[in-house]
Amino acid sequence: MATPTVTLAQRPRTASAKRVKPAIKPAPAGSRYPQALLHHIVAPSLRVPEAAAATVFAAARQRGPIARDVIAQVTGLSIATVNRQVTALLDAGVLRERADLAVSGAIGRPRVPVEVNHEPFLTLGIHIGARVTSIVATDLFGRTLDVVETPTPRGPQAAALTAIAGSARRYLSRWHRRRPLWVGVATGGVVDSATGYLDHPRLGWSDAPVGPVLAEALGLPVSVASHVDAMAGAELLLGVRRRPTKAATSLYVYARETVGYALSIGGQVHSPASGPGTIAGLPAFSELLGGTGQLESTVSDEAVLSAARKAQIVPAEGPASTVTAVLRAARQGNEAAAALVAERARVLGEAVALLRDMLNPDDLVVGGQAFTEYPEGMSIVESAFAARSALPPRDIRVTTFGNRIQEAGAGIVSLGGLYADPIGGMRRALASRRPEVSA
Repeated sequence: MATPTVTLAQRPRTASAKRVKPAIKPAPAGSRYPQALLHHIVAPSLRVPEAAAATVFAAARQRGPIARDVIAQVTGLSIATVNRQVTALLDAGVLRERADLAVSGAIGRPRVPVEVNHEPFLTLGIHIGARVTSIVATDLFGRTLDVVETPTPRGPQAAALTAIAGSARRYLSRWHRRRPLWVGVATGGVVDSATGYLDHPRLGWSDAPVGPVLAEALGLPVSVASHVDAMAGAELLLGVRRRPTKAATSLYVYARETVGYALSIGGQVHSPASGPGTIAGLPAFSELLGGTGQLESTVSDEAVLSAARKAQIVPAEGPASTVTAVLRAARQGNEAAAALVAERARVLGEAVALLRDMLNPDDLVVGGQAFTEYPEGMSIVESAFAARSALPPRDIRVTTFGNRIQEAGAGIVSLGGLYADPIGGMRRALASRRPEVSA
């Protein structure tokens, strides 16, 4: 099946403001995307699951191979409930029994361990960045199987979306032994998660039908989320060491080409109906880095690179004119380069302190290459944070995923629906048509 040519369609709307998430309505006559296709769009689930089947599946993911009676102990569910859910999860294909690991002398299936049946399946994550788009294959544990990166297409959004969909279809053609189940997209801008449409001013996209285009090209359920929400979701579902309490709050702060934040409350990423808030315009001043007096224009990779070019740390253009080259120069003892990255760390630390003082979360996490690609600068971030914050001392935790946070975010968007409802999610995924791709 050839990759479709994208024609932008009128999106389903309510009479309310553009950025309020509407319920999906029947497509207008002549619309590019029929109602049947829009049913493939599923709002992302960035929360700790609570349903019985999801809780049992989570125990298997986190502790498996695991026996049914142990699942009952760690989840607090009755053994009868666990047995019913395990049977349903085995029938759905997401768990498998390991009779070879049964305790010697034990009688009955409750002592036969079960584990995640991860080998037949994958999910597809797509992170659409300002400069680079990553396509990620993830297994049911949330582990990255493979990732490829390509420059984010420029030009008209219709052509850009066609190119991304085509790249995703070609990528799936490589996976002959695993069935794709779901597509998750993490991207900047304002996402309408109910319909999969996107406004992304930095890319010049307006009402871009990201979800429908990918659903049509790949024939799979598609979820689309703000990239910072997705990264916070990865921390919540894949990176936490213990289940959050109902009242627990966590603040996630991101910085690379863009800056952003997300707040998790009681085990769920808070995703406002009108789109994520922004910290791009927070006040930030640095003579060394320049900028417009706002946070994003001061600490972005582009700001650091522009300042490095002016200081002749790197050439004005060419393959050696990169942020990576600036960081390398700083590590090699170039004082001007070290001063630039130290200044970015200072500004970031003060911005994180401002956010912490406003929201006062229980847990504070930072991620993005502005933090992780130069770990030597974290001590400066922490010192600036401590000096600027008016509240008692608080530790800053660096993301579990390091420089892989973008792929982890896209991966969890592709897995969230299966984690929240593994039985219903598998029914939805397996009922969809398998994409007919060619290399």
